[in-house]
Amino acid sequence: MNSFTDIGLHDEILNAVRELGFEKPTPIQAKAIPQLLSTNQDLIAFAQTGTGKTAAFGLPAIHLTNVEDKRTQTLVLCPTRELCLQITKDLTNYSKYTRGLGIVAVYGGASIETQIKALKKGAQIVVGTPGRTRDLIKRKKLLIGNVERVVLDEADEMLTMGFKEELDSILAETPHEKQTLLFFATMSKEIMAITKKYMSDPVEISAARMNTVAENVKHFYYMVQAKDRYEVLKRIADINPNIYGIVFCRTRRETKETANKLMQDGYNADALHGDLSQAQRDEVMGRFRMRQLQLLVATDVAARGLDVSDLTHIINYNLPDDIEIYIHRSGRTGRAGKSGTSIAIVHTRETRRIQEIEKKFRIVFSKELVPSGRDICKKQLYSLIDKIEKVEVDDKQIEPFMPAIYKKLEWLSREDLIKHFVSAEFNRFLSYYKNARDINVSDRQRGDKKGSREKRGRDDRRRTPFARLFINVGSKNDLTPVRLIGLINEGLDSGDAEIGKIEILKKFSFFEIEKTVERLLIKALKGQKFEGVPLVVETSQEKPAFAAYTKSKPEKQKGYKKVKESRRSDRSKRSGSGDRRTRKKW
Repeated sequence: MNSFTDIGLHDEILNAVRELGFEKPTPIQAKAIPQLLSTNQDLIAFAQTGTGKTAAFGLPAIHLTNVEDKRTQTLVLCPTRELCLQITKDLTNYSKYTRGLGIVAVYGGASIETQIKALKKGAQIVVGTPGRTRDLIKRKKLLIGNVERVVLDEADEMLTMGFKEELDSILAETPHEKQTLLFFATMSKEIMAITKKYMSDPVEISAARMNTVAENVKHFYYMVQAKDRYEVLKRIADINPNIYGIVFCRTRRETKETANKLMQDGYNADALHGDLSQAQRDEVMGRFRMRQLQLLVATDVAARGLDVSDLTHIINYNLPDDIEIYIHRSGRTGRAGKSGTSIAIVHTRETRRIQEIEKKFRIVFSKELVPSGRDICKKQLYSLIDKIEKVEVDDKQIEPFMPAIYKKLEWLSREDLIKHFVSAEFNRFLSYYKNARDINVSDRQRGDKKGSREKRGRDDRRRTPFARLFINVGSKNDLTPVRLIGLINEGLDSGDAEIGKIEILKKFSFFEIEKTVERLLIKALKGQKFEGVPLVVETSQEKPAFAAYTKSKPEKQKGYKKVKESRRSDRSKRSGSGDRRTRKKW
C-alpha cells in the first residue's frame, strides 16, 4: 500500500491527512485500517510508541461515524491525561473537514462540569482516562449504550497503573455486540485475561517501530556510585551544549528534586510529574516543545503520550523496574531517520540489569567513561567559538557604539582581547571543573575480578544487611515481582534501596530489603492499599510475625507452617542437611 488514497477513506479525511503531511501509511496503519474498514471483527494490535497507532484506529473511527447520530459511537480509553489530550488533538486534526463530528476528552484534574457540558452538545467519539470515564458513566452523563467500538490504547500501561477494576466496570457497561480494539506494547497475563473475557475471535496484527531502536539509537551507560548520579547528569548536559532530551526518574519526589537542582544550577530544565495541575503540565510542555527548555525531567507515567520530535538524548537517571519500559523510553529519540542517544546512569549493582536488556532486546550497550572536567571545558570552549564565528552581525545596529568600544579596548593586543573575551564567557566552567574528580567506578572497584558472578552476588549480600519482610498480598491479588518492586520504590519515594530475594506466594509474599530502610518502608506502606486490599507489612521472624494477622484463622497459620517445612525439606535435599546458610534463610 503506497498511499492513503488506496485505503478507501472519505475525501474529507484524505484532505486533512494530506495537510498534515501524511503520504504513506506506516506498517501498523497499512495492516489495521483496511481491516477495520471492512469488518467488525475484534482486533489485537502489538504496536509500540511512534508507530502511528493513533491514526491506525482513529482514521477508521472517524470514517465509520454516523455524524447525524449525536450519541457516543466510539470510546477510546488511555492511561494518562497527556495521552488523552494528545489522542484528542490528533483525532481533531484528522476530522478537520468532517462536519458534524464531536470529539470530547474526559480526564481527571480538570473541571468535570465543563466536560459534562461538552458531552451534552454531542460527542460521537469520546477519549478518556479510566477513572474519569467511569465517574461520568456512574453519573449517567456519559451514555455508552450505543457504543459500536471500544479502543483500549496502551492497555498494558493501564493495567500496570492499577486500572483493572475501572476497565472491567466500563467494559461491562458497553453493549455485548461491539468491536473491541486492543493496542499494547508488552504482553502480560492481564492482557491475555482481557482478550479472553471481552473479545471474540480477534484478529492479531503487529508492527515494529518505523525506526528500529537498535539501528537509530546508540545505547551506552556510565558506571558510578549512586550518590554521584546528579554530578553525571550535569556533565552529560555540559558535554552536549545542544542537548534536547528527557531525563527519566522513578518517583515524583526524585523528579522534583532533580529538576530543582538543575534549575538552581543554571540549566534550562523543568519537571513533569503527577502532582502538577493540567494548566501547569500544559505550560511546561509548551516551553519544552518550543525548546525554551533543554531538559525535561519526568516520571514514566507523566511522560506517557508525549509526542516531541527531534529529541537528541534520553537519559535514564534510574533504570526502570520493568526492563520493557527501557525500550519505551529510548524509542522517543532516533525518530524519522535521525540518530539518537540513550544513556543509563547505573550504580555498581545494576550491571545485571544492563545484561538483561541486552539479551532480551538484542541491543548492545557501550560502557563509557564519565566526561572529565578537561573534556567538558574543551567542548564548551569550541562550542562558544563556533557560536561567535557564526553569529549574525548587524552593522547598522552596532556601528554607533564601535568608536567607543575601540577606544576602550585599544590597549589590548589581539591575543589578549581574545583571552579576555573567552574568559568572560567561559570562567564559570573553568572554575567549576578546575579540580573535578574522576567519578568513574573501575572494574576493580566493582569487584569484577576473575571470580564467578555467583561469588560476587554472595559478596554483595555480605556487605548489605537485609531484613526479611512479610506482606499480606500475593499472586491471588495480581502481585508480581515487578509490581512489588514498584510498590517498594513508591513507598520509599526512591529507587536506591537494595532489594534482595522475593517470594510471591498465593495469598501472601516475602521479600528482603536492606536493613537501613526496614522501619521506614513498614511505616510508609501502613494504610496503603493494593488492588483494594489494606496492606499489612511486618518483619518476618523465626515464628511468623504475621501471627496476629492469621490468629483468627488457625488453619491458615497451619498451612503456612506446612509450606515452610516443605520448603525446608526441599532445600535440605538440594543443599544437604548441614547447610547452615540455607536454614538461616528460613
